[in-house]
This record gives sequence, structure tokens and C-alpha cells, in this order.
Amino acid sequence: MENQKNVTEFIFLGLWGNPKTELLFCFLFLLCYLAVLMGNVTILLTITCSPLIEQPMYYFLCHLSLMDLCYTSSVVPRLIRDLAAARKSISYNSCMTQLFAAHLLAGVEIFILVSMALDRYVAIVKPLHYMAIMNRKRCNALIAMSWGIGFWHSIALLLMILNLPFCGPNQIDHYLCDVKPLLKLVCKDIRIVSILVIANSGMVVVAIFLVLVASYVLILYHLRARSSAGRRKALSTCSSHVMVVVLFFVPCVYTYIFPAGDQNKDKEISVFYTVIAPMLNPLIYTLRNMEMKIAMRKVWSRISHEKLK
Repeated sequence: MENQKNVTEFIFLGLWGNPKTELLFCFLFLLCYLAVLMGNVTILLTITCSPLIEQPMYYFLCHLSLMDLCYTSSVVPRLIRDLAAARKSISYNSCMTQLFAAHLLAGVEIFILVSMALDRYVAIVKPLHYMAIMNRKRCNALIAMSWGIGFWHSIALLLMILNLPFCGPNQIDHYLCDVKPLLKLVCKDIRIVSILVIANSGMVVVAIFLVLVASYVLILYHLRARSSAGRRKALSTCSSHVMVVVLFFVPCVYTYIFPAGDQNKDKEISVFYTVIAPMLNPLIYTLRNMEMKIAMRKVWSRISHEKLK
């Protein structure tokens, strides 16, 4: 542990080395972050203030929006600050905190997406037993399980990194404290640790992604027996879920399935799941969902009416 204390802070190299480019993207990422806040807060207010909260699909969507808010807030505000700063530094303890928080929240989000896929599978394959299977108690259990699995995933990564010696270079070729860029700074052989990281993150993400793809293939197979109107409604809902899954999982698979290396484009690809996906999720779920649009109009008209009183 003595070797670790030689490094008390890390320096981010950031996304670009050009100060003018970074100032431009500072403004763009600020707009993206405001869009994430507005979009996900709108979804949270719409669902919690309407009868939609009683439906399992929207209950999970509410938790997904909360995770998007928290996950983005653990990364993007510091990114925006660093893009405007000449020196992009972070203390060792703050770096470890960001690593833990980001992986905890991302892990919870991944298993909420699994829960949403399970909800759609039961709704389409077993519609008569849907409310009995996806009752509120089981939905709460799925959310609790998501937090439990996310915690064990993130604590395992954190303990792995805390036991590694950082005794030399402290420049992180990234804009956040993530496990792969940190491994490049370790002053010991990291081959075994890299395998453990790939097993903990990469293989798990790939396995979950394949399970989700298989579940939506099964859903499409069972939709053959539905009426054309029923197929259109189910496909509209499922296509929104598929878009969110692809936006989040494909960049994650690319980032975590390969070992740490100088040629990887991890920091550029990670923008998709730290900024782009959380910003687009509210648009995907509201613009393609008539129930959400109707609920939004009712909630905001009620709020406007109460303000006028």
C-alpha cells in the first residue's frame, strides 16, 4: 500500500489537446447535460404524478431515468469543468469515488434494462398472467436485485484497483476515472488483473447483451400470432427498448471486452454511454409513446392550473 501513496492525484489528458476545441465542446457538453437533466426530470415528474406509475413498464422507466440522471451527474459536470480548465486534476480519493459511483450506477442501469426486457417478454408472451407475474412486489425485488448486483460489481472493481500500486506516471488518457485507463498507470504486471476486469465487466456486458437480444427475438417470434394492431403497438414499445439497449450496450461491449491498450478508442466511444444515450433516452421514450405524451400534457396542464390559482 505504500506504493499507492506516491500518487496523490491524477491528471486527465481529456478528449482533445486543443484548447479552442475543448472550449467549444465545453459549451456543447453543457447543452447536452442540460438536455439530460430536463428530459429525465420531465419523465420522472410525468410518471410519478400520473397513474402510469402503477404500470410495471413505466415504474422501471422511472428508475431508468433516475439512473441516467445520477450516472451522467457522476461524470459530465467534472468533464465540463475540465474542458474549461488548463489543468485537469483529480485527487486519488476522488478518482476512486468516481470509479465506484460510475460503475455502481451503470451496473444498476444495465439490470434495470434487463428488468424492462423481462416485463415486455411477460406482457407479450403471457398477457393473461401479466399483472399476477409483474406485481409491485416482484418489481421492487427486481429493482433491489439491480442495486445489489451493481454494488457487488462496483465494489469488486474498486477493491481490485485499490490493491494496485500507482508509483510513477499519473496522467490518465481519459476524461474520467475508469478501470482500463487506470490499469495503464499501474507499476506491476497487470495481465491477470486485465483478465479479471474483462471477466467482471466485458464478459458480463456481452452475456447480458446477448440475453437481451435473445429475449427480443423471442418476443418477435410470439408476435406472429397477434393481430396487426396488437403487433404495431407491441413493436412500437419494443423498438424503443431495443434502441436504448443498442445505444448503451454496443459502446460498453467495445470498451470493456478488450484489454487495456494504447490503440483503443475507449474515451471517444465512452461519450456514447456517458452523454449521448442518457440524452436520447427521454426522446426515444416520449416521442414514440402516445401514453407518455398524453400523461405529460395532463401533468403539465395540472401544474400550470395550480400555479394560476
